[in-house]
Amino acid sequence: MSIDVLNETDERVDELELLACARYCMEQMRVHPQADLCIKLVDEPAMSVLHEQWMDLPGPTDVMSFPMDELRPGREGQEPEEGTLGDIVLCPSVATRQAAEAGHAPMEEMLLLTTHGILHLLGYDHAEPDEEREMFELQRQLLLTFLATRNRPVD
Repeated sequence: MSIDVLNETDERVDELELLACARYCMEQMRVHPQADLCIKLVDEPAMSVLHEQWMDLPGPTDVMSFPMDELRPGREGQEPEEGTLGDIVLCPSVATRQAAEAGHAPMEEMLLLTTHGILHLLGYDHAEPDEEREMFELQRQLLLTFLATRNRPVD
């Protein structure tokens, strides 16, 4: 599994923790062990450009996902597909504000957004109520089990 974390901001982010979370989520979702993922951290102006270009919405957002080979979660008894999962773009400053509003650490928000982004890359969505319930429950399970395995506090 090849996962790159590229921090193009001045924000201090635990890149190894993002990497560990992404690896955990991909393993739990039975993504092919040779699949590629890139996590890019950008500032608000860069995220605003992406948000406007791809979603036609103004201003920065917290996370965007750009699937490549449209990989799907592996199924028990089936060989998962090889390929490039895609790119996740995170905006740490937006995540920090959201974390403050939610009452948890900025890194916890970044891990949540990483998990959220991976699920989008795997074809999950939250446009409809049923889809939202399924995606957010899976996101919650993945994040909680990841944090439980880490055995250390999140800054």
